[in-house]
Amino acid sequence: MKFAAVVVLAAAAAIVSAETNAERMARGLPPKAPLRRGHSGTPADTAKRGQPSSTGGNQCNTGPIQCCNTVAACGSHQGIDDLISVLGLSVPIGTQVGASCSPITAVGTGSGAQCSSQTVCCEQNDWNGLINVGCMPVNINA
Repeated sequence: MKFAAVVVLAAAAAIVSAETNAERMARGLPPKAPLRRGHSGTPADTAKRGQPSSTGGNQCNTGPIQCCNTVAACGSHQGIDDLISVLGLSVPIGTQVGASCSPITAVGTGSGAQCSSQTVCCEQNDWNGLINVGCMPVNINA
């Protein structure tokens, strides 16, 4: 019986003496190092972690996903070739180019996205949607 009382008293003292980092810092002491978790070898710790599936619903690596009225290779579409000429751009033959493009906002991605033409991700979106260079098709309904 005396042993149980001693154990209870020791446990109570340990709980009371647990000090937070805020209390330590208020006394001018450095904070304690964070506890290392996830290294016990249990199945939950050793399970493979999932990876993010994408960068976001309305972004590609070069900016927002675009909805373009026309997408064609440079040198194969007269209207796009004319725009490139008027703007004085140097675009290699065969490069995919989008014309009359507008960005698809976060509200418009997924099953609610409305683009009656081609959705693309373009490398150069410097001409306010008039023409975008280096485009690749993107499926936003997946």
